[in-house]
Amino acid sequence: MLDTDDLRFFVAVAASPSLAAAARSLNVSPPAVTQRLRSLEKRLRVHLVDRSGRGLTLTDEGELLAERGRDLLGAFDDLADALAERVGAVTGHLRVVAPLGFGRRYVAPVVTAFRLRHPGVRIDLLLSDRLGRIPSETWDLAIHVGEIREATPSLTVRALAPNDRILCAAPAYLARHPAPRVPADLRDHTCIALRENDEDVTLWRFRAADGAEVRVRVDAGLVSNDGDVVRGWALAGLGVIVRSEWDVADDLRAGRLARLLEGYALPSAPVVALLGSERRSRAARTERFLEALRRSFDPLPWRPPPGPGAAAGDAAP
Repeated sequence: MLDTDDLRFFVAVAASPSLAAAARSLNVSPPAVTQRLRSLEKRLRVHLVDRSGRGLTLTDEGELLAERGRDLLGAFDDLADALAERVGAVTGHLRVVAPLGFGRRYVAPVVTAFRLRHPGVRIDLLLSDRLGRIPSETWDLAIHVGEIREATPSLTVRALAPNDRILCAAPAYLARHPAPRVPADLRDHTCIALRENDEDVTLWRFRAADGAEVRVRVDAGLVSNDGDVVRGWALAGLGVIVRSEWDVADDLRAGRLARLLEGYALPSAPVVALLGSERRSRAARTERFLEALRRSFDPLPWRPPPGPGAAAGDAAP
């Protein structure tokens, strides 16, 4: 009555907040999901999902099928992995989530090289700055840049690379506005905020050389949820930004942006990998991909070593 395709379909539905979201994760249309779900319920002669408005809720039978289905699929994948490893192959389905800008620049090229090396692995790369809204059951490995505010016992954190946050502005902006000397001076500046991870984007936190924390509520004249847009506004001389080192290191070295308040440190934003369930995290494809990511950050692409004749300010901060 059931096969692995049915189980994979229903597990994807169960992990989604709505049938529309399930359709996106399965790369099919919403009507196709609805039709297949009805067909599955008819064959099993049980009601699996209660639909109310735009959301969905699993019935007791749906919860049972989802839970047992995940276990069965996990055992099946374990067996396939074990057999593949006997002959030195890496196979299976790898689902990766990464932030938009960082994922495009640094994760996508690793996926390209990994796929060429292991053509038996099917890879889904989802780029999103809303990791907290993506159920962990739907991915095997997630890349996160920044502080992890809420620890989740079911997830394993693996460090990948250091990454600082930097306050900076374009020379064109600084030609019109004196550079701030202390964080409080930012109240008199045009600040550009990046809205991400549901953070309070206008409260900027600094740490002085003596360890004291300084908080400043800035008046953001420009706000966007896209890091490339924010960086572009800064390059155009529209204001002051706080951006990750990985994103602005080249601009700082080239003089397109200038670092501000160097005597104050912003909270760091390390690059880490989050691994899902123990079964999926120990799969050969996940571990091999994690190794490939680590190699891609050694040496750090945003902190290239200075050349023999480099000036003291040429190195990335």
